Amino acid sequence: MRAPNVPILPACRPFQLISLFAAGKQCPSDKIRPMNDLIQTFAVYALPIVFAITLHEAAHAYAAKYFGDTTAYAQGRMSLNPIKHIDPVGTLLIPIVLFFVGSPFLFGYAKPVPVEFGNLRKPKRDMAWVALAGPAANLVMALMWMVFAVMLAAWHTQEVFFMKMAQAGILTNLVIFAFNLFPVPPLDGGRIMTSILPHKYAYKFSQLEPYGFFIVLALVFLKVLHFWMMPVMSAANSALLLIISPLTLLLN
Repeated sequence: MRAPNVPILPACRPFQLISLFAAGKQCPSDKIRPMNDLIQTFAVYALPIVFAITLHEAAHAYAAKYFGDTTAYAQGRMSLNPIKHIDPVGTLLIPIVLFFVGSPFLFGYAKPVPVEFGNLRKPKRDMAWVALAGPAANLVMALMWMVFAVMLAAWHTQEVFFMKMAQAGILTNLVIFAFNLFPVPPLDGGRIMTSILPHKYAYKFSQLEPYGFFIVLALVFLKVLHFWMMPVMSAANSALLLIISPLTLLLN
């Protein structure tokens, strides 16, 4: 059986993909969808989003401990328990309400992983690795969901729900991967940029952090951020398809 051609970029307005932790829901149509459709879509995306958030934050905590800072580890954040990373308001209440009222984009946040960069062995260098760990975890998860989708097709699985969940897992993780790599602090991409820049410019660049949240929101509403999101997501998707190509050929 042919491996599935898993679509990861739904046909919708680009800004509908943006979220501060995930925008992996199917794009709402211009008409109000029946409640059953909303519940089904929510069920499809719930597990992928929880996994994506949990492993993203746990990866930050693990990397911080590996490079010398045990702050997150001491607070129990180096954990695969979603409860450790979920903020009741930011992760649950706000996005769920926005989802069911048909908001054009989802907005939310998880508990930030505490990192004392001064405790890292080489703070300026190691800051980049700690920041990169989260998006890297999402890229690995996208790969795992892609393998899952290929295996479902190979097993002739008739249950559509699981294939939709696999597609949701791919999309969710690619969105989080691309979004967090956007080079504005306090996003992971901003931390990486601060690490790369010379000290003089890194200090000035890091002063954007108090305004980074508002900068990103403005870019979302102005529909500018998709010019970053789409190429990064497409490139990551192509790389993952290349990685699993031996598996797809074998199953063909």
